[in-house]
Amino acid sequence: MEVAQHVAELRRQGELLAQAAARAGLDASIPTCPDWRMRDLLQHMGDVHRWAAAHITQRRALGIRDVAGVAGPLPDDLGLLDWYREGHAALVRTLESAAPDLACWTFLPAPSPLAFWARRQAHETAIHRADAESPSGRFTPFEPEFAVDGVDELVRGFLVRADGDPLGEPTWMLRVRATDTGHEWLARVGDQALDVLADEGEPAECTIAAKASDLHLFLWNRLPAERMNVEGDASLLDRWRDLARITWSRPRTRS
Repeated sequence: MEVAQHVAELRRQGELLAQAAARAGLDASIPTCPDWRMRDLLQHMGDVHRWAAAHITQRRALGIRDVAGVAGPLPDDLGLLDWYREGHAALVRTLESAAPDLACWTFLPAPSPLAFWARRQAHETAIHRADAESPSGRFTPFEPEFAVDGVDELVRGFLVRADGDPLGEPTWMLRVRATDTGHEWLARVGDQALDVLADEGEPAECTIAAKASDLHLFLWNRLPAERMNVEGDASLLDRWRDLARITWSRPRTRS
């Protein structure tokens, strides 16, 4: 996907998130993030969007650790949804106006820093949009191309091992298949990371298949394994959930 496509998805997913939050209310529990209520989710995304934009606008060479310093004070409940919307809209504008040769800090492989931030924030917002919809029990499906891109970012970016880093033992083979697009991934999975392999017909201990949108949600631990078509040893998917747990600091409190 191109930068403009990712920015368009960021805009759409962020607007859907705001709509879901408005429907559910700030006290709604988030089933996909059991420790959070909707206000925690809005605080988190408001912080993340401002944190991401600061790397771009300030052309930061190092990652920003002081999130509160760049995101500013948290609003009260009455202003929280508008504060989230303002941060989301500002990030969209920042990405739309950024120079293609932008140089700044990133943390995953990408063709350029601009491509990294557009892609990462589109998928960050999309997964948390699903979180915002989870109180209703109904998720807006991702477009297949966007979902495939999200699966690829997860397995080739977040979870693939760095050169020389151990996978952790024991290892097992996982095949992932998007039934609506035909995309497949084959990975050797350890308890710390994975390797994405060229698929030459190798057998896998576990194969999961579903539409790309459902795969994207499952691999980010937002859908249960029961929603997938599973062949082989389904118990291995419990180990997947441990591997694919990516954390951010707890939502900060108002000062």
